[in-house]
Amino acid sequence: MPESVRVTRASEVEDVSSGQTDGMIRQSAIVNLITPQQIVGTLMRAQSHSSSAIHHHGNQDTIVYAVSGRGAIVSEGGEQVHKLEPGDWALIPKGREHQEVNEGDEEVVWVICRAPGGTPEVVNLVSISSIEM
Repeated sequence: MPESVRVTRASEVEDVSSGQTDGMIRQSAIVNLITPQQIVGTLMRAQSHSSSAIHHHGNQDTIVYAVSGRGAIVSEGGEQVHKLEPGDWALIPKGREHQEVNEGDEEVVWVICRAPGGTPEVVNLVSISSIEM
């Protein structure tokens, strides 16, 4: 039998600190709600002039939906800069090293969905101070 519909209210979305990258605020929305654990949904907030550590998501594919602000996903050792504006989508394949960057003056907000798994998988790598966009 299919599981019941579950809703996470805005007031229930919590900041998470474990297993995440520096420079970003990660908020758990849909985490560990389905058995077996197949998908996870989070909200990423990047303050102005900030960037995450270089990282990848192990065995999880990641879908990004840009809600507000203008940020970028930097990959390929800084060779590729994928700028995202509100309404844009991105797919980050499992194991792909990348960095989220907000060089603008306003907060960037992205909805993040990852699968498989019930909790976000993050593998932090060497950090760099800035990447020119």
